[in-house]
Amino acid sequence: MDPAEETTLESSVVWPVFGDLMACLFGLFVLFFVFAIAFQVDLTRHLEQERAAREAETHRLHALESALAGPLSQGRITLTDGRIGIRGSVLFELNSAELQPEGAQLIADLAEPLRAYAVERGEVIMVSGFTDDLRVQVPAQGFKDNWDLSAQRALTVTRALIASGLAASDVFAAGFGEQHPVVPNDSMENRALNRRVEISPMPRAKAPRN
Repeated sequence: MDPAEETTLESSVVWPVFGDLMACLFGLFVLFFVFAIAFQVDLTRHLEQERAAREAETHRLHALESALAGPLSQGRITLTDGRIGIRGSVLFELNSAELQPEGAQLIADLAEPLRAYAVERGEVIMVSGFTDDLRVQVPAQGFKDNWDLSAQRALTVTRALIASGLAASDVFAAGFGEQHPVVPNDSMENRALNRRVEISPMPRAKAPRN
């Protein structure tokens, strides 16, 4: 075969292969480009959702703080991450689930701001009772254990809130016993801090779809 013809034949074979290779590379580039754009759009949407959620939570906490401005400024309650904390000694005597006069007045003062907040935002109020790690004096008050004592205290506060204006459907009680201490139970002062009631507004559970 003539050298010129051989060169022409090789060129006629190489260029289509080269063209196919470039087409494949261009196709891959387009796929990666589309994937990158889609990823960027999804990431932007996700970041916007997170920002909106943070803003909503900040607004919720500010609204709650505003509603409870009075008791907070008086130092009768604490507010941490949306949880209203009340020292157990303010509400109850040791190993008791009966509200003291000071505690009853405090719960009555909290009822209206909590009611208005729950109605406005469509949320429910969770009342949680906690104890220290010392065994409850069973013979003295008839409580089986710390679980029982914490639950009865939460129920007492719940009933007091309902008596002061909260709808029964907007509040519920839970007892946690000695679980979830805020500080180690290694001194009488710390145990006093762990004996507490917390009141936490939270989203209402959605009814299941049929």
